[in-house]
Amino acid sequence: MKSFTSRYLLIAAFLLLGACQSTPPAAEAPDARATTIAQLEQSLASSELATAEDQLAALQAQSPNDQSLEQYQRQLAEAYLMRSQIVLQKGDVNAAATALARARALMPKAPALTGGVNGAIAQARKAELEKAEAALKAAEAKPKAKVIDPTAESTTVSLNITDMAKLRRQLDAIAADVVNYQCDVSIQAPRTDDYPWLANLLTKRVNKLDPQFDLKLERQIIRSVPAQMVLSPRKP
Repeated sequence: MKSFTSRYLLIAAFLLLGACQSTPPAAEAPDARATTIAQLEQSLASSELATAEDQLAALQAQSPNDQSLEQYQRQLAEAYLMRSQIVLQKGDVNAAATALARARALMPKAPALTGGVNGAIAQARKAELEKAEAALKAAEAKPKAKVIDPTAESTTVSLNITDMAKLRRQLDAIAADVVNYQCDVSIQAPRTDDYPWLANLLTKRVNKLDPQFDLKLERQIIRSVPAQMVLSPRKP
């Protein structure tokens, strides 16, 4: 009888142990969800909006009918809307439009909330377009460059100081580009005596083309280079 009782208790213990091992902890799923929500809230607080959007999408995929997630969707949309306003104030129209698009996607039923920013972006794009068109018209109105590359930061022109006829023609072309493209000029010469007469020859030509032009000259005496002028178009 004692042997039967012991055997019964042993079997019961094995069955209980197996049941404990096969049953998952009931709190595991809620804990994982709570952790994801906490991470989402942290991402929103630190303005990591792309990460927050991924975390929210994961939660919505797990619980499609969970209305408690709508508050996070709205917070995320408002954060994108605020980002759009901030970057627009900084002049980054493309980034503002991207952030606004995300806000709209998250708030499709509340278009009025994004209307103000959308109008501001439209005005900014219009201003950018008008500025670009004005710059294009101004560029088209300028005579063709004679010696410089208008798109470069600067152009270096070596001077024919041993041939006065060629030098005069060069200086005529240089003066035209200086006036038409609003260039500052650095006169580089191997000898100190070269600077005054080169500066004088250029100044006379510039004054003849435009007496009001503010010619800015820089002198550089560099023994290792031939006489040359560096023309740098002024930035708008």
